[in-house]
Amino acid sequence: MSNPTAHSSDEFGDLNLSIVGLGVEYPPFSLGSSTLDTLVKRHYPDSPAMQKVLSINKFTGIDSRSAIGTVDHPMANMDRAPTIKELCDVFLSDGVALAVSACRKALEEANLAPTDITHVVSTTCTNSANPGYDHYVCKKLGITQPVEKVLLHGIGCSGGLASLRTAANLALGSSFRGRKARVLVMATEISSLLVRSELDSIHELQETRIGVTLFSDCASACVLSNGIGGPVSEPVYELLGWDHRVIPDTEQDLGFDVDPLGWKVVLSPRVPKFATSVVPETFRDLIANLPSLPPNHREAADFDWALHPGGATILTGVEKTMKISSEHMRASYDTYINHGNSSSATIFSVMDRMRQKDMDALAPGGKVKDYVVGCAFGPGIAIEMCLMKRNLEYVGREMQASGELTPPMTESEVESEGGRSDEEAEGEEVEREIKIVKEKGKELEEKLGRVEEGEGVKLQNGELMGDGKGDVEVEVEVDSLEEALNGVDLD
Repeated sequence: MSNPTAHSSDEFGDLNLSIVGLGVEYPPFSLGSSTLDTLVKRHYPDSPAMQKVLSINKFTGIDSRSAIGTVDHPMANMDRAPTIKELCDVFLSDGVALAVSACRKALEEANLAPTDITHVVSTTCTNSANPGYDHYVCKKLGITQPVEKVLLHGIGCSGGLASLRTAANLALGSSFRGRKARVLVMATEISSLLVRSELDSIHELQETRIGVTLFSDCASACVLSNGIGGPVSEPVYELLGWDHRVIPDTEQDLGFDVDPLGWKVVLSPRVPKFATSVVPETFRDLIANLPSLPPNHREAADFDWALHPGGATILTGVEKTMKISSEHMRASYDTYINHGNSSSATIFSVMDRMRQKDMDALAPGGKVKDYVVGCAFGPGIAIEMCLMKRNLEYVGREMQASGELTPPMTESEVESEGGRSDEEAEGEEVEREIKIVKEKGKELEEKLGRVEEGEGVKLQNGELMGDGKGDVEVEVEVDSLEEALNGVDLD
């Protein structure tokens, strides 16, 4: 192994860092777009702002959002929004349980016992307990002293990759000392129960707040190894390098502020432009600092992309800016469509989904890329980016949503199913879903264009109408629709 300290410049040498296990746990419930309509009808009077949010909810491209409860969850149906104390209690119960399950999956794939873990790096933006939730997760897992722990805060949706970057630097510190490092990285978010607090703000302030249309619940984890000492597990991804930067003077554009009723999303219409514009420069600098990359890996399309799916137009925006296809970001689209945006926990879910066989069937030109770019945005506005090399020879059992492990179909099973494997069938379904998301984005852009051309499009009872006519009680001019729609792709 080359000495990581031998490079005096910003270049990355042979770090010998690898992700040897991944685990994702979504809660058992899925909420469709009608859930928000149901809650609004139960608890709030009709208003222009509420109708605008409900209309935007139909254009997110999300089929379902994973949640710890149904539309009838008691915390979402009180005569008031839950307090931050009540939200904390639920997180330390349900959130910790999700995190324990995700960590166990990652440890199992890495063939490690909890006692093999040397460091724990965790993040969340939906809990602020002290001791942090990682304390309770480690206790349930049986991770005891000596172990070094750190809980990262204030980084929102970029938290997963920020935690991986922190874990990498800790592991390199151990490598410098000639010591083993097996770092458990976890991200956990319970966003669904913030719905009443956000709806309160929409009702009281008559603001178009779109966080209620995007966010979901999830816990995810990975294990990072520096390859020193045993046991040595087969890598899922090699971690080759990373980049982190903050866009100056944008801290007011994106945030997640503490409130007596939990946390409030801060979203500026400038975020989409900032987020997509910083990707090319960050990508170029990261590639320039990886001289060991093959010479035919210099353009964005030479890589697969595990992009945090902050929203549909974040996905399409980066796609256009970087001149890549939706197939390059197939796992990001799939995660967004089926689970929504689970903030910091989403990126490891995307990385896990990327290596599944039905995703391989959707690779650009049918050719799977062995190098993968990871990217996420968070408050600051910050961007996290990393480059990984996928182990295409890795043979792992595929995790189903329920957590059960099932082997792939045999050739005889494929023949009995008419020559189409489960992976092929699932891949075709994902391809159809991606097309739907892009069509919704196109439809949205076309309607916005009609507004800009002065065709008098109006928002009526949550639906965009062509001529602004109709016998309805609520009729809202769409003068500020552009600002509202710009928010759809926020972190």
